[in-house]
This record gives sequence, C-alpha cells and structure tokens, in this order.
Amino acid sequence: MVVLKKDEEIKIMREAGRKLSEVMEVLINSAKEGVKTKELEEIAYDEIRKRDCMEAFQTQGFPSCICTSVNEEIVHGIPGEYVLKEGDILSIDAGLIYKGFFSDMAVTIGIGNISKVKRRLIEITEKALYDGIKSFKDGNTIGDIGFSIENTVRKNNFKVIKLFVGHGIGRRLQEPPEVPNYGTPKKGVKIRKGMVLAIEPMVSSGTDKIRIKKDGWTAVTADGSPSAHFEHTVALTDNGTEILTRRN
Repeated sequence: MVVLKKDEEIKIMREAGRKLSEVMEVLINSAKEGVKTKELEEIAYDEIRKRDCMEAFQTQGFPSCICTSVNEEIVHGIPGEYVLKEGDILSIDAGLIYKGFFSDMAVTIGIGNISKVKRRLIEITEKALYDGIKSFKDGNTIGDIGFSIENTVRKNNFKVIKLFVGHGIGRRLQEPPEVPNYGTPKKGVKIRKGMVLAIEPMVSSGTDKIRIKKDGWTAVTADGSPSAHFEHTVALTDNGTEILTRRN
C-alpha cells in the first residue's frame, strides 16, 4: 500500500494525474464515428510519450497502452480493427508512469446519438464513482467506498460488476488494498492521510455475470447488455480528498 509521506511524492503524483487527464481529453475528442480503436491506441502512445511519460498497462502484460471496451465489453478491450459507429458506447481506460509513479483513469462516452438506457447507464456509473470518492475520507473504511458505489447503482436498477475492483496505486499500478465496488460501512481497511487509490466502478445494465473473450483479456457481460466504466486516481492529503486525474 502506498502512503505518501513526502511533499515531493504527492507533487509527482499530481503531475502524473494531470498529464493523464490531458491524454484522456485528447482520446475523448478523437473517438468519433468511423475511427478504429487501434487509431486511438496510436494517439494514446504518442500523447503519453510527448509528456515524458511511459505506458503503464504494458508493464502488466497487457498488449496495448489503453483499453477500448465497446458496448457489452466491460474492461480490458484490446484496440484493433473495430470501427466506432453511431450508437456505440466506448469505455477508455488509460494509465501512465511519470518519474516512477503510476496514474490510472477511465471514462465511458457515447458515439453520436445513443439510446436512453446507455445514456442513463453512463450517468449513473459516473455518479457512482463520485459518490464513492465522497466516502474516501479520514476515518472511513474501504467498505464505506464500496457501499456508496453499490447503493447508487442498485437504486437505479443497474448492477455492479463485482469481479473487478479498484486498487491502491503509487510506485506500482496495482497495490493493496483492493477497493471493491460493493461493501459494508465501517468494514475493511481504514482510510488514512497519504493513501492513494484508483476507484473504478464498472456497471452493467443487465446481468453482473461475465465471460472472457477468446483473446484472453476482454471481459463482456454474459447477456450482452451494455456496460460502463469510470475511474479516477484519488489521494487523501493535507488538503483533503484530491482527484488527481480530474478533467479540466
């Protein structure tokens, strides 16, 4: 578990988060009808390198510097020949390394006009992320974060994908503790100043059961229902809860 104790460490992680949010903004603006997901990968690689950073996901064995998950794909979608079309929803998960520290974030966007169900799914998943972040404060626990996320999802008649969880982050992409998107208030690891987490709800409009595609990476909903994914790297500092990957 990373617990930042030096001002220089949090400064580096703030900068890593800022750089990643810039990369993500470029990707969001580039993801349009007619674009292949592998083109987004190429853009991400260039944007990460031009900011004096390195790709994070390939250090974990993933074959790309970003995940591009479309419609029923939950996470770990591999960029390729798929051409984005109107009505799709696209989850982009990206990470980078800056001066030895990792940053991680994800967003889900609509391509052109999307259905009401998909629009609502995106709205609620993003809201669940921010509700979870509100519970990331001194004196609370990891269980408080998960409870806040799942409560938002369930009361809107969607389902949390429980197999995938958030995580600590710092000198490694994934560090303890695990941060499930469900939980019991006041249970689990206690939150304290200096902690940095990647909080990332993944939500389905149908079943919470999944299957893995033949590529060995891409997770999809078992019933083919749309899924959304949002993530921020957040730190608890002297200034309170800071969203290091906040978009401008």
